Amino acid sequence: MISALADYARLARAGWTLARHDALIPREFAHLTPAPVRLAGAVSRIGAVGRAKRPGERLALAFEKLGPAYVKLGQFMATRPDIVGFELADDLGRLQDKMPPFSEAAARREIEKAFGKPVEALFETFSAPIAAASIAQAHKATLKDGSRVAVKILRPQIEAKAGREFRAFARAAAVVEAVSKAARRMEPVKFVETLKASAAIELDLRLEAGAASELAENLKSESQVRVPGVVWPLTAKRVLTVEWISGTPLGDLAALDRRGVDRRALAKLVIRNFLTQALHDGFFHADMHQGNMIVDDDGRLGLIDFGIMGRLDEQARRTFAEIIYGFIARDYRRTAEVHFEAGYVPPGHSMEAFAQALRAVGEPLQGRNAHEVDMSRVLQQLFDVTALFDMHLRPELVLLQRTMVTVEGVARVLDPGIDMWDAATPVVKDYVTRSIGLEAQGEKLRAATRKAAEIAPRLPHYVEAIGKAAERYMENGAAAEPARSGDRGALAAALWFAGASGLALAAALALR
Repeated sequence: MISALADYARLARAGWTLARHDALIPREFAHLTPAPVRLAGAVSRIGAVGRAKRPGERLALAFEKLGPAYVKLGQFMATRPDIVGFELADDLGRLQDKMPPFSEAAARREIEKAFGKPVEALFETFSAPIAAASIAQAHKATLKDGSRVAVKILRPQIEAKAGREFRAFARAAAVVEAVSKAARRMEPVKFVETLKASAAIELDLRLEAGAASELAENLKSESQVRVPGVVWPLTAKRVLTVEWISGTPLGDLAALDRRGVDRRALAKLVIRNFLTQALHDGFFHADMHQGNMIVDDDGRLGLIDFGIMGRLDEQARRTFAEIIYGFIARDYRRTAEVHFEAGYVPPGHSMEAFAQALRAVGEPLQGRNAHEVDMSRVLQQLFDVTALFDMHLRPELVLLQRTMVTVEGVARVLDPGIDMWDAATPVVKDYVTRSIGLEAQGEKLRAATRKAAEIAPRLPHYVEAIGKAAERYMENGAAAEPARSGDRGALAAALWFAGASGLALAAALALR
């Protein structure tokens, strides 16, 4: 009872804050609501601030006022433009994850609590906060061996605060789901559960360290890209220590120009590196905005902040690559087939009609540079197509899609004339060739050959089983009792082996 009252009090405070920013029942959407709701909205807007701003901008400001859990809610909503619309998603995507820092003394206490030693015993130098976000803040430090590092520390009591807010979210979602049939289709309870799970990962910095380490390993052959190394002895659940990368943020165009950085080449590198992560490794940085990318002192692209990562399984990667390549090659029929094969389009729809719809999306993009194409409008058209053909988008593909929009925006700022298709083609073509081309088929045949070689020592047993089964059949004739299940299994295995061996042998000979 007490927890329920506390939750409703938190929700009431949130409602008041949203109303103060005209984000509870925004005037732009009030006409879509019943008369009593319109009246309540009009009352709630009395004295509201920032009314000249767009609804998404006002909502972002309200979320910033409400604190960490609401900031994460806004950021998560920004990944679902198919639900909230592109303008609102774009405004929430710019949500500033910046908060006042907590004291250096508190930061030092967190470090001592994590490692059982004072800061002076672990670091040669330790700075005041250099950046503060909703969940953690960063400090610059020097190790005893002189190495420069960045130290990320969770806010004191952030887990408990976030837990209380998410509990209130869950209570509100359950009420909304119970009373609103329209809202029920959006599955608000599941949405909150997903949001809570995502935040839980960010609240354990050991997981972020693992993500940084895995990404660094995946990109170790990329000489133009740099991922900071993790200092594992100084990393714990609430403290993350990584190598310091000094350089120029991608958002500081003037500084990049002063350094003589080739912004066109950098824009292509950003796009191609993202696609390399997503396609070749299936593990990608899902928050590649300008603030999380740096050109280091050696001219390499440095990636930082690994709290939000995405994964794609092999099937999703192959589907994604074939869809992109189909657009690049203007093979809309094959692109449609890929959607049907992956189950993205339910049975019963016309493949020809779907290919026609994809052509309407793809053809206007051909041969046009970034400044001539509004990608948000293109993606909105894609979402319209998915709705028309009853497509159900998988969450990881929506995260991928959102990251693509972010990466495209960064590249467009660096080089307004960039040709997105041209930049993407080498990576996508290479992946398609390796995953579904002759090289991939050859590897599958080699694998079949190896499997056949593993089973070969058992061949005499299978041959003997076939012989015995044949003898019994000849002795007893068609009226004989059916072979026992063990005999049938051996016979089936032997027949399978004969076919597999023949295929493997042919493959081995062909690939020599």
